[in-house]
Amino acid sequence: MDFVLRSTPGNVQWGLWDGRLKPVLRIASGDRVTIETLSGEPDDLPDPSLGFDVVPGHAEVLASAFRGPGPHLLTGPIYIEGAEPGDVLEVRVLGIELRCNWGWNLQVPTLGTLPEDFPEFRRIHIPLDRARNVAKLPWGQELPLSPFFGNFGVAPPPAWGRLSSKEPRAFGGNMDNKELGAGSTLYFPVFVPGALFSAGDGHALQGDGEVCLTAIEAALTGTFEFHVRRDLRLASPRAETASDWITMGFDEDLDDAAKAALRDMIALIREHSGLSAQDAYTLCSIAADLRVTQLVDGNKGIHCVLAKSRMP
Repeated sequence: MDFVLRSTPGNVQWGLWDGRLKPVLRIASGDRVTIETLSGEPDDLPDPSLGFDVVPGHAEVLASAFRGPGPHLLTGPIYIEGAEPGDVLEVRVLGIELRCNWGWNLQVPTLGTLPEDFPEFRRIHIPLDRARNVAKLPWGQELPLSPFFGNFGVAPPPAWGRLSSKEPRAFGGNMDNKELGAGSTLYFPVFVPGALFSAGDGHALQGDGEVCLTAIEAALTGTFEFHVRRDLRLASPRAETASDWITMGFDEDLDDAAKAALRDMIALIREHSGLSAQDAYTLCSIAADLRVTQLVDGNKGIHCVLAKSRMP
């Protein structure tokens, strides 16, 4: 079945992940949901008199939503019938569309990758041409858009309590991985009954690293298809695209994030090929790529990418 989840008050959480939240929608494995998302706290919104769209319901959500410790607006959670702790939730990203004709980018003192070099606050609004699929940057350059959701996943274990939306963790969250656009498939370990999927933090375009703190943040609509997988067991999210396998590691230490992503890729190779761990380690060294996902979200991210054509 097909469902639509609107970004209206009551359907949007502000700045938090919590395994104790009540679902706003219940679906079955195999169902598809089109999810509206919002982007931006009150000060991030542009002046509509300058020709920027006003996303319906955005102001109402900001006025009514309970504020958690993080900045992101997340639509959900969605309960998937039959998903139980220990299962894996397969999430197929079927499509992504822009909801507005603008995005925003932020630099904040003490934050980002080079806070000592850039101590001034700056917020800019970037026009997005949906017909031509390009962003026009303040210095006149145009760049093609490649939208994806930066912050999505399943609920954390209830014992973890209320968590900020800022850090990526084992349940997903603020992964900020630009590989996860339309056509990708995500695999999340399930920690609570129903999995409780949420999505938000739309990006119109981002470079690996997201170095100045944000990408082109933008409100997106995404269509997702959900499947409960009892044949898989995972400790952290994985992904695939038409061409690649992707594993991910998150840690305050970038080296430890790299080790986590690499160890999971070794495990994935062994599952698909039967290679020994030592042979899989060698294959990673000569055929896989370790990429810096983001450097600015508390837990830094590394993703390991192996082309499917190179899987034994």
